[in-house]
Amino acid sequence: MTRTLTTLDLPNFYKATIGFDRMFNQFQQTIDTNASGGYPPYNVVEIAEDEFMISVAVAGFGMDDLDITKEKNVLKVIGNSPVTEEEVKYLHKGIGSRNFRREFTLAEHVNIVTAELRLGMLNIHLKLEVPEEEKPQKISIIEQTK
Repeated sequence: MTRTLTTLDLPNFYKATIGFDRMFNQFQQTIDTNASGGYPPYNVVEIAEDEFMISVAVAGFGMDDLDITKEKNVLKVIGNSPVTEEEVKYLHKGIGSRNFRREFTLAEHVNIVTAELRLGMLNIHLKLEVPEEEKPQKISIIEQTK
């Protein structure tokens, strides 16, 4: 079952996500300090316990107009508008096509699996991949008898 998140005010979601609290707090901080004015809109979707997808609405942008980079724990999505206002005479302009920059702070060990552009949506698949040596270890308890 896939749950879709349309806002990052997630008090109920925190109860079900152990280890992702910091990631979603940082997502919220990024939104609060992001100068993009909410453009372009995006969703964060939980696919599985350790898999997520960020979907960014980029209608009108082609693959050559988009740039996705990950530097340390920051995912940057940058779009350069393919059309300048001088090239087209709009009678009505309802679809945004301005340059944008979105930054998402990722939790430790979250890696980008794939990024695909389909039907005006840029889908970035993320996966939490904690190395074996950093996963919790089960410690057995030995009962001592005198």
